[in-house]
Amino acid sequence: MTQTRDQLTPRLDAPARAWLDASLALAEEAATARADTGNTDNVAVAPWELRFAAAGRHCGQDHADSVRVLLLHTARADLATLTRLYHQGSAAERRAVLLALPERVEGPAALPLTEDALRTNDTRLVAAAVGPYATAHLDAHAWRHAILKCLFTGVPLAAVDGLARRARGDAELARMLADFAAERTAAGRSVPADLPHALHLTGEES
Repeated sequence: MTQTRDQLTPRLDAPARAWLDASLALAEEAATARADTGNTDNVAVAPWELRFAAAGRHCGQDHADSVRVLLLHTARADLATLTRLYHQGSAAERRAVLLALPERVEGPAALPLTEDALRTNDTRLVAAAVGPYATAHLDAHAWRHAILKCLFTGVPLAAVDGLARRARGDAELARMLADFAAERTAAGRSVPADLPHALHLTGEES
C-alpha cells in the first residue's frame, strides 16, 4: 500500500524529506502552470518527471511507490502524461503509474496500461494491475483472465481488489479455475494454494 505524505514524511531522513518537499513543489508548480495556461510544459521533460524517475535513489526503494504516486497526484498528471511515463519508465515507474490510476483516471481510458501490465510476467506489475482500477473497469472476460494470470505467476489473490464481490456467482470463472486445476494436476504440477479459495468464492463448486 502507498502512504500519504503525512505517513511518509516521518519515515524519511532529513535529506530525503528535503528532496521530497522540493520534488512536490515542482510538481505543484507544473500543475498550476498547466491549469493557468491549459497547456503542458514546453520542456521535453518536466523537472518533476525527472524526480519521479529518481525517487528510489533519494527516498529508498521501500518508499519509492509512495513518493512516485504522491508526485503523480500533486502534478495532477493526466492520461497522456501517465501513458508516457508508463511506456518510457522502468518497471518500478510503471508500477507507480498503475497504483495511481484509481485516483487519476475516472473512466476506462487507461485500461491499455492495465492490460499491458497483465501481459507481462513481472509479478509486481501484475499485482499492481489488479487493484481498484481493474475491478472498476475490466470486463468480465479480461478480469477472469487476470485472476488466472495471478495464479499462473504466483501473485497472491489477496492483491486482487474486490475479488469476493466479482467472483460471486461467476460460473464461467469457476469453470476456468477447475480446468486450470485439472490441467496442472494432469501435468503433475501443484495447484496454486489460492485456487480453491477463489473457486469457493464463486459459490459454484461441484
